[in-house]
Formats: sequence, C-alpha cells, structure tokens
Amino acid sequence: MNDWLGRTAPDLYTIEQMARATVSDLPAQFASPARAVVIRIEDFPPEDFLDEMNIENPFELTGLYDGIPLTEKSVMDVVDRPDTIWLFRRPILDEWAERGNVSLGQLVAHIMVHELAHHFGWSDDEIAEIDRWWE
Repeated sequence: MNDWLGRTAPDLYTIEQMARATVSDLPAQFASPARAVVIRIEDFPPEDFLDEMNIENPFELTGLYDGIPLTEKSVMDVVDRPDTIWLFRRPILDEWAERGNVSLGQLVAHIMVHELAHHFGWSDDEIAEIDRWWE
C-alpha cells in the first residue's frame, strides 16, 4: 500500500505557518520590518490580480507583494491598505510537485523571501542576480 493514500495536501494554515517561520528565521535587520507585512494565503490569486498582470493561467502566480516598497515610502503617503504578501497555495503545491527536488518548506521560504525583497525595494532583475533559483 502506498503511504500517501489517504493523506491530504497541506492546507492554507500550514502554508501560512511556513511563511511565518521564514520571517522568524530572517536576520534581525530584515525580520523586524518584515513582520510589519501582512501575510495572506489563498488557494488561487484573485481574478483582478491576474487581469492586472495579464496572466491567464492562475497556476503561474505563486506569490505577490502588494504595497509600497520601503525605498519608495514617504511620510506624505496616504495609506489605503497595509503592505501584504499573498501566497497562493494551489500554484505553490503544483510547482512543488513539478520540481520534486525541494521541500515544500524550502519553496514557500523562497517565494516569501522573493516577495519580501520587493517589499525592501528590490526589482525582479536584482533578485534574479542574487537568487539563481531556476538553475
């Protein structure tokens, strides 16, 4: 009998706990500002996110930073919502299954760090120079 029979996929709460553990494990200078970011876990990205980013397949988006990067914040900003990192469980689980070479915790941590880098003001190109995840 296969030992995976009868098991269920990790739920939203489990993914959230992995994301929070990632923040807790950051060096102090990053962990403190990272704790100010709201973490939201959903099964799939909302349609308006996909439309805004011209993404047709919801499985293509595992995470998203929604906010004003720290490098662009001003005391003059009118804040209409908190900085938020969204993680999308089903696309994350699909990527994890496709990769097969990383733990789910490693993948969630990678996505969280990538989105936190956007919070700290890094561009996708700057993140890619340091994080060669696809290799």
